[in-house]
Amino acid sequence: MHNCASTPWLACRLALAGLLLAGMVHAEPPASPLVGIWEGPLQVGPLELRMAFHIGQNTDGTWTAKMDSLDQGAIGLPCDQVAVDGKTITLGISEAGITFKAALATNNQSLKGVFGQSGKKFPLEVHRVEKTSTRNRPQNPKKPYPYLAEEVTFENSTARFSLAGTLTVPPGKGPFPAVVLVSGSGPQDRDETILNHKPFLVLADHLTRQGIAVLRFDDRGVGKSRGDAARSTTADFAGDAFAAVTFLASCTGIDAKRIGIAGHSEGGLIAPMVAAKYPDKVAFIVMLAGPGARGDAVLEKQAAALVKASGASPAQMAITARLQRHLMDLASAQPDETAAKKNLTGATRAFVEKLTSDERKTLEMVSGDMELLEAADQGAIRLASPWMRYFLQLDPALALRQVKCPVLAINGTLDLQVLAGQNIPLIEKALSDGGNQQVTTRIFPGLNHLFQHAKTGAVSEYGQIEETMATEVLQLISDWIQKLK
Repeated sequence: MHNCASTPWLACRLALAGLLLAGMVHAEPPASPLVGIWEGPLQVGPLELRMAFHIGQNTDGTWTAKMDSLDQGAIGLPCDQVAVDGKTITLGISEAGITFKAALATNNQSLKGVFGQSGKKFPLEVHRVEKTSTRNRPQNPKKPYPYLAEEVTFENSTARFSLAGTLTVPPGKGPFPAVVLVSGSGPQDRDETILNHKPFLVLADHLTRQGIAVLRFDDRGVGKSRGDAARSTTADFAGDAFAAVTFLASCTGIDAKRIGIAGHSEGGLIAPMVAAKYPDKVAFIVMLAGPGARGDAVLEKQAAALVKASGASPAQMAITARLQRHLMDLASAQPDETAAKKNLTGATRAFVEKLTSDERKTLEMVSGDMELLEAADQGAIRLASPWMRYFLQLDPALALRQVKCPVLAINGTLDLQVLAGQNIPLIEKALSDGGNQQVTTRIFPGLNHLFQHAKTGAVSEYGQIEETMATEVLQLISDWIQKLK
């Protein structure tokens, strides 16, 4: 091999020139300062969600981008709209109705702009990062598990679609006591995933390690489950829960006479509905922050507690309560969803237009960055849904008075969504009125709606807390089930 020292001077110069020329030909243009990973918190009402954007530029100058909603577990969502104008970038995901338009800061280290989805707009500032952040969830179990975990599907024969879930069974021959886990309101997967927490995964793992089989499943229309959640009511979801009980009773190694339901939030309402209707199929129920008051009363107390926790003034709380009560009364009286949407939207606008200027300013503070009428319209549409109109008039006492099996009802003092002081006494009264003497209730100090140790109970804390579910709650549930005969 030759080097420059042993090569004639001219040849060496030519070789160097060739190398430099090659470098010039193959050199890529400097990367735009917009290229990189950007992350920041999106404040959506009481929730803080970590959002991330991965922005790239191809050699031909075209742009690419993907979005992560880290706390919702939505990773790598491709943006089908990417437009750059100088130091301003606009991203969009058409199918989800998502947009993000932001300007690059002078130091090239942050993007500040507006995030929009389905007509709602929120300020969002993201900062340049080397990699996206992670949340520590120490209670999530790690594989391999010391028990059987099996993917299963089963039919809701009445609604004529299949549901998918995970069945975990302790080691040994059995037969084992078993429990169906039923999630709270809104589309939930089998782990009841929220802000990177997986409460049902943690609960199922604990119970199965204690010798109790568990079936948890994706809500209808979620994950691998079929069906349409958008047009369903609590009664429909109760049908899904019963289908899960029926399937569990047919499984090898399960004691069909010791199958119960553990429901969280709305699931805690569904559990007594199923137990009351099928007393010979449900051996026990566990109500985890389940309501005892009528739906409209639960939402009234919930809204007041959440608005107060957000730092609202008494005036803001009062005007918000007035609007909510007005709309809930109207929603309950509507014959169908079409009429409800039309009448509620009109009533909302009429309510807002009659407010004094001071009242409007007060309500605008609560609505945040959304236009007041737009915020009111969104609230009206939510109240018009079949689920909401059914829930508003649903009184848990009707089912609770018919429940004869053992009941464990628990809550936390910092639950701002289903308030313990409002609901536990009503649960106790309804069960007592029905003659049920097998009732255990417990209110845990300092626990929120997810049964985490919390400071305020505000929804904004859920994702910030590392604990998924308090160990004392997990232990109470497994001990109570094991003691049943």
